[in-house]
Amino acid sequence: MIKIENIVRPNILALKPYSSARNEFNGKEGIYLDANENPFGELNRYPDPYQKELKQKLAALNKVNNKNIFVGNGSDEVIDLAFRLFCQPEVDKALIFAPTYGMYEVSAAINNVELITLSLNKEFQIDLEKVKPYLSDKNIKLLFICSPNNPTGNLMNKSDIEYILNNFEGIVIIDEAYIDFSNSKSLINLINKFNNLIVSQTFSKAWGLAAARVGLAYANEKIINFYNKVKPPYNISKLNQKAAINSLENKSTYQDNLKNILIEKELLREALQQIDVVKKIYPSDANFLLIEVDNANAIYTSLVKKQIITRNRNKQVPNCLRISVGSSEENKKLVNALKNMS
Repeated sequence: MIKIENIVRPNILALKPYSSARNEFNGKEGIYLDANENPFGELNRYPDPYQKELKQKLAALNKVNNKNIFVGNGSDEVIDLAFRLFCQPEVDKALIFAPTYGMYEVSAAINNVELITLSLNKEFQIDLEKVKPYLSDKNIKLLFICSPNNPTGNLMNKSDIEYILNNFEGIVIIDEAYIDFSNSKSLINLINKFNNLIVSQTFSKAWGLAAARVGLAYANEKIINFYNKVKPPYNISKLNQKAAINSLENKSTYQDNLKNILIEKELLREALQQIDVVKKIYPSDANFLLIEVDNANAIYTSLVKKQIITRNRNKQVPNCLRISVGSSEENKKLVNALKNMS
């Protein structure tokens, strides 16, 4: 176990957090004259700053204490606040494994934190021999692992992750945005074993709430307390909290959609294997497929002209497109368009 206070920035340790009106009164009934709200309307009151009802449902779903949960304005807030909490600008560093999700790099740049980038191996896995020398660097405070990885789609080896957790004294953030599409279990069960672990998840993918911007972090209670200390007072709107709660209360819809996406993914994979311009389809534990083609730039542009929008990942993985699994009709249109390029 590491001492979390030794990693947190000194100014954050000394910070006196903003205390909102809903912090100071936790009741549910009364005449509210404390927050300068408009007394009229249906959305005139500030939302619960700590999303208690939502956290209770998440705690039951994942078998954790609600004190181990932070709810962010999308996973991007979870990422950004990690830099604010643990990295002193121009002093501390963060480490990522490329290719991976681009917001780690953007957040590092915004917070003026040096980013160390190590390449994944040919199987898009972590090369432990490359990372070992960095684990003892006291200025590396954050280490990000996206699993399943974006844009490659594969899970990272659990043994490699546990090795890093056992040998790194900074904060390890496992980004599990796509974990619902995988056959593997979340690593949330490790937060009680490793107090430097943050597991990030989202309602944007399998739960179908990308527009609502609800991200999650599961971690040691001390880390969650620091997150709550620096977050904006009302970071999740009442509307978005309710959307997430409704999804959890209607889990059958989530399960049906998840099942359909996984079925469509396999049908799409089979269809793509028959197309000449598709040279390789990488294994995927996510709701997308990374494919290698003849000329990614040309094919991407041609698809756009047909109003079929994929993600050109040529700069991250040469001649590769990332294709999200759509509806049956959308996938068929994509397949037909690619066939006509053969």
